[in-house]
Formats: sequence, structure tokens, C-alpha cells
Amino acid sequence: MSHTFTKLTVHSVFGTKDRRELITPPLQARLYPYMMEVLNDGFGLAREIGGAADHTHMLFDLNRDRSVAECMRQVKSVSSGWVRATFPDLRHFGWQEGYGAFSVSSPRMEMVADYIRTQEEHHKKRSFEQEFRALLDKYGVQYDPQFLWK
Repeated sequence: MSHTFTKLTVHSVFGTKDRRELITPPLQARLYPYMMEVLNDGFGLAREIGGAADHTHMLFDLNRDRSVAECMRQVKSVSSGWVRATFPDLRHFGWQEGYGAFSVSSPRMEMVADYIRTQEEHHKKRSFEQEFRALLDKYGVQYDPQFLWK
């Protein structure tokens, strides 16, 4: 596909299993760079990764021959396995089953990256659940609140 050109920037959000607050600052310091490596290894270009104790945000450019679902499945699977292997006290670590993924236009990339960098401050005022619902509403994603956290 030498004549195929794409620029697909994705902002993804996903929580820890049962939204447990397991992503401590020492874990963040190693987990986020590891997740960037996974993204950069064939899925695209990682731009920013951050989050809070119970969830993670990723901003990345997706390669033209990869799907969002494939990327998310791989990043979540590989990173949760790495956490369990690297941190024996977190042998039950896992990510929630689903995720949110939203397209980001080039002019808004820096604003989204800044939003990801300031997650700790942001979550002094708003829970992950409130934030995720707000993102779904902002992007016009329809959902049934009854099944949102199942």
C-alpha cells in the first residue's frame, strides 16, 4: 500500500479491573513507558500515556494496517501480564474488559495530551466514572447506563 496515507490519532481510556486503585506512582513510572513501547512496536506512535490509580489514558497515532480493537487488546493483554510478572504483589492485576476510544483531530492533540498529563489534578474534582461518562457524552457515544460498568 505505497499510496495509502493516514493520520488516525486515538485517545483511549480504560480502567483497572473492578476499578481497583492499583496504579501507584512507582508502578506508573514503569508501566507507562512499557505501554509506550508496546504501542510503538508495530501499532503506531505513542504520544502520551497517563492516568490515575484506577485508569489509564493513551494518546497515539494508529498505524494504517491496525485496528483500534487489535491495538487495545494487545496493549491491555501484554501490559497486564507484564505487571503480574514484574510485581508479584500485583499478581491479580488486570484491566477492565472494555475501553473507550475517541478520534482526535490534529489541532486538538496538544490539548488532549495536556489533559492526560494532568490526570492526577483532574481527579481531585471528578471520579473516573464521572469523567468516562462525560467523554462518552462529549463524543456522542450512546450507551446504556445500566450496563456501563458490567
